[in-house]
Amino acid sequence: MTAAITLRRIGLPRLIVHFSVLIICILWLIPTIGILVTSLREPGQIASSGWWTAFSGAAETSAARLGEPSTARQDGPNYVISGSVFDAADSGPKGSVRAFGTKVAAPTEFAAGEAADLGDGETLTVNEDGTYIYSKNAPFTDKRGKRVYLSVAQPPSFTLDNYRTVLTSQGIGQAFINSLTVAIPATIIPILISAFAAYALSWMHFPGRAIIIAVVVGLIVVPLQMSLIPLLKMYNEIGAFFGIASRSYVGIWLAHAAFGMPLAIYLLRNYIAGLPKEVIESARVDGASDFEIFVRIVLPLSFPALASFSIFQFLWTWNDLLVAMVFLGTGKDQLVLTGALNALLGSMGGKWEILTASAFITIIVPIIVFFALQRYLVRGLLAGSVKGG
Repeated sequence: MTAAITLRRIGLPRLIVHFSVLIICILWLIPTIGILVTSLREPGQIASSGWWTAFSGAAETSAARLGEPSTARQDGPNYVISGSVFDAADSGPKGSVRAFGTKVAAPTEFAAGEAADLGDGETLTVNEDGTYIYSKNAPFTDKRGKRVYLSVAQPPSFTLDNYRTVLTSQGIGQAFINSLTVAIPATIIPILISAFAAYALSWMHFPGRAIIIAVVVGLIVVPLQMSLIPLLKMYNEIGAFFGIASRSYVGIWLAHAAFGMPLAIYLLRNYIAGLPKEVIESARVDGASDFEIFVRIVLPLSFPALASFSIFQFLWTWNDLLVAMVFLGTGKDQLVLTGALNALLGSMGGKWEILTASAFITIIVPIIVFFALQRYLVRGLLAGSVKGG
């Protein structure tokens, strides 16, 4: 009865929406958690089990040799060799033995603690703690100890060595600094310019304003790939005239600003145009200039829209690879994080611990930026959709 009343009060559609959002959040978090956990594991654990087993331990297959035949002692009619499989030099890491076998093709043939009949009067028992009893109804004639294979359960363990390796010896640290050097100015520059342009297109009357708005909207749909080479050629010609190097941070800042400004102007204009008309007119009556109105009134009120665009622009510039390779180059001192990670994919395709640590370093900054500004995201996107009278 209570559940029925709750469903009627909240509404079944609302519950479905909440459940769908929860599922989407879980699906979004699972890969991120997987990358983080894998980046904190050792290579052997990554190769032997999935990241979801990291908190419960993992099973690794290792090999060991039992004691030498000369160490056998007679116990009644049988000859017995005992000891611990973890005392062998090649037994690998210590842990809890889950299963064992005497053939490389069947390393888990017998469960731990089970008395395995090996034939010819031989029996072998390997316990969970690694102790074993190897008996035979006749003297041992082998020259070396018998080789056995073990499935050893390792306790959960994590390490920061992968991050130390990435940050110190793989060049990711320098690439991280390069990405910050690119992304921060490439986010600030178009916001400043677009905010001025959006105010002018919203509250200043001048000939050709409608045409400029139409051109800005049209520039949003221009493919980046189509304009990349002409823009680079024009920049190189202007740079050669003023003596500026073609591969520099200034070039990539201007490129990102040029590609980001149409969308920025469009979003900011929608927001600024929706501000209360009475506030702007009252400021003009009081003798405020357009610059004073913009700085003292429009900018503070437009912070949600500015923050909303900042998220998009920063994520785009941080994750960009194409523009960075064209305008900045692929030198070691100029390579951004995405370029460095792309190089690691070619040189260390099998070292997942290095790749996941690099990937998590790449995504940690966008995640911080998103969660710091996400409360302004929806407000900025919906700005201007509803206007008061």
